[in-house]
Amino acid sequence: MQGSSRAALVAAQEALTSALDGGADAAALADDLFAVVGAVDGSAALRRALGDPSREGDAKAELARRLFGGKVGDAALGVVTTLVSQRWAAEHDLTDAGEQLAVGSVVASAERAGRADQVEDELFRFERIVAGNPGLRDALTDRRAPTASKAEVVEGLLRDKVAPETLRLARQAVTGARGRRFDRVMETYQSLAETRRGQLAAQVVAAVPLDESQRHRLVQSLSSHYGKPVHLNVVVDPQVVGGIRVQVGDEVVDGTILRRLDQVRRSLGA
Repeated sequence: MQGSSRAALVAAQEALTSALDGGADAAALADDLFAVVGAVDGSAALRRALGDPSREGDAKAELARRLFGGKVGDAALGVVTTLVSQRWAAEHDLTDAGEQLAVGSVVASAERAGRADQVEDELFRFERIVAGNPGLRDALTDRRAPTASKAEVVEGLLRDKVAPETLRLARQAVTGARGRRFDRVMETYQSLAETRRGQLAAQVVAAVPLDESQRHRLVQSLSSHYGKPVHLNVVVDPQVVGGIRVQVGDEVVDGTILRRLDQVRRSLGA
């Protein structure tokens, strides 16, 4: 987001925080916000009316109250009126922000239940499973397939196996993709969860699963280095032979044996 949209997003996030601090049901709030985003995104006329930067904020807020009053909870309506009353640099920034608020509310629900780490782990693993299974990937990304059938696939795979917040976000990723690829949506949701929790995500590739002691030491080391909490997403890949590869953002530390062997081969061939 650029220009006025950045300030608008801050104001909308403050409204969400106020609603959550005021005792709003985070899960219900998320559902309402996702519903509003879907309604606005599905109507070009409504998107223009609510996202028009030249229109007075009070007028846009009143329009939102008329449209959504009685259809969403009071907490969601308060957040939505604040959201639409802001000045957005582009129409799509309005719905992007609404989606961010909804994801944030899902994560808040997981935090209240003590499941936030679990949700991050499960989102990461599910995205990896889909990426590694061409048939499943096609089923979830085929634009000709009804969204209801995609949601059924997700439900069948994840219901009673993951946290309810994980299931909610995975379902949303296929029913509310808004023209984006499934993997991009999932990555966005993971990034939003990390940002809300004030932590970084480190992708770790190792030949074998890390035990609790190894995970703890690695988390401590990375957290100390970056000055903020770090969440590990571990990928087991026997092809690396030994050692680990760690990526945080654009930074990569590759200490795998495979990497060292490649370096030796290159030096011998030089």
